[in-house]
Order: sequence, then structure tokens, then C-alpha cells
Amino acid sequence: MDMPGKLAAIVDEFASAPRDVVLEMLLEFADAVRPLPASFDGHEGMEQVPECQTPFFLKAVVTPTDQVELHFDCPPEAPTTRAFAGILSEGLEGATAAEVLAVPTDLYHRMGLATAISPLRVRGGTAVLTRLQRQVREAASAQDA
Repeated sequence: MDMPGKLAAIVDEFASAPRDVVLEMLLEFADAVRPLPASFDGHEGMEQVPECQTPFFLKAVVTPTDQVELHFDCPPEAPTTRAFAGILSEGLEGATAAEVLAVPTDLYHRMGLATAISPLRVRGGTAVLTRLQRQVREAASAQDA
């Protein structure tokens, strides 16, 4: 299974963009992170991603209709890290558990970000995706049980 169409379009857009524009494009996604619902006050029920240099929390919920709801929290002072969350939020909106699990773990390399940002930041973004997919896998398995 391929990654969802919205995410594939974002990946293609980044991969074909000139290097000098990639960082600007990335930062535009920092604003795509929705505010957390009140139920996550104080990051209740969220998982921290320690590989990120800044405090980054996430929670993936698989609904009874098999759609994945994503919740991220990262400070505005960390726009590059917030951009990872924005890309995932926008690209995976409305995706099923299977579609989220089909996202390749080298997503950020495919986007060409390894040439625009530090390897440490790419590793943080990859950790976010890996933890997100683990949460989706666990939630989907719990529903199947």
C-alpha cells in the first residue's frame, strides 16, 4: 500500500523544490498544527518523543471507523520540529490505520530534508513518525482483540 495521496503530494512537492526554498516550505507547515483538545491538558495520555531536542508530545487515536486522529504538541519556538507535526497532520488527515502504517520510515529523506536540515532534526522527525506508527499499530490491535 502506498502512503495517502495528500502526504504523497507533500513529499513530491518537497522533493522537487529547489534546496533554497525547502526550509521556507518546511516552516509553513509549523502553522498546520492544531491546538490540543482540553482532554490532553498537561499532556495527559500523550507520549513524549525524547529524540527531539525540544519537548514534543504526540497521541494517535484510531476511531471505531478506522480513521486515525493525530494530536501533537510542540512549542512555537521550535518551528522545524512543529513542521514535522504539521506535515503529518496535513498529510495524514482522514487516513486509515493501514495508510498510516504504510508511510515509509525514510519519509523525510524522500522529501529531501536531509540536505536542508541537520541529521539530528531528521532523526527527531523520524522518531516522531516511528512512535506515531507504533501507537497506531497498538490501537488497531486493541480494537481487533
